[in-house]
Amino acid sequence: MKVEFLSSQIKTKKSFLCVGLDVDLEKIPPHLLQDEDPMFAFAKAIIDATHDLCVAYKPNTAFFEAYGVKGWRSLEKTVKYLNESYPDHFTIADAKRGDIGNTNSRYAKAFFKDLNFDSVTIAPYMGKDSVEPFLEFEDKFAILLALTSNTGAFDFQTLMTDDQPLYQQVLKTASRYKNANRLMYVVGATKAEYLTEIRQIVPDSFLLVPGVGAQGGSLEEVFKHGANDQVGLLVNSSRGIIYASREKDFASAARAKALEMQQQMAGLL
Repeated sequence: MKVEFLSSQIKTKKSFLCVGLDVDLEKIPPHLLQDEDPMFAFAKAIIDATHDLCVAYKPNTAFFEAYGVKGWRSLEKTVKYLNESYPDHFTIADAKRGDIGNTNSRYAKAFFKDLNFDSVTIAPYMGKDSVEPFLEFEDKFAILLALTSNTGAFDFQTLMTDDQPLYQQVLKTASRYKNANRLMYVVGATKAEYLTEIRQIVPDSFLLVPGVGAQGGSLEEVFKHGANDQVGLLVNSSRGIIYASREKDFASAARAKALEMQQQMAGLL
């Protein structure tokens, strides 16, 4: 899926919403635990209820990997269902991989070829070797952690190096890598005030923005400082949507929360 198509979907749906699928067996409605595959049953219901309100889905692989082979099979079924039933959606493997060349080439193959995700989140700490293997796949994207929404982000990401914050150096360096046009960047919604400077460095790239809602980020501030001519934003909401209810109405409750965000986005657009 090319970026141009993603941009067209944003305009068509009047939404730049990404729904995060952090499927936790301890949080899903108890009645689903009787299902043969409760993780997939939950994810499928959320997808069916929200697909017309969002443009992307982001399964967090850790929640699936925690259950070993069964969890991995649930992840496979989830992304296969997305690709077959709703192929107009952008899929993100939230895996945050970050190793050196040979290892990352295997990670890239796993997510891009075997699972057929459109993109995967990656950690750039090991430099070019940890990024470029993901950029070798045409029409696939690596979403690089740049400035995250967690409290610990200030431990390293904003430290000054050569008279500029480290996260800015990461953005500038990564934008010079081979096939850097296949890069997107993670910027937390709780760091919205930094988006103006980030847009000066990567004016045309898509930004994946977690942290709106449960973590306290402002959708209006993110749009004000981060949108470009093509919108260029994927604002993710996970817990605030998918766990709106633990009762049998969980899917309709999730839809109501997604609709609320979509309507806010439509107003901003």
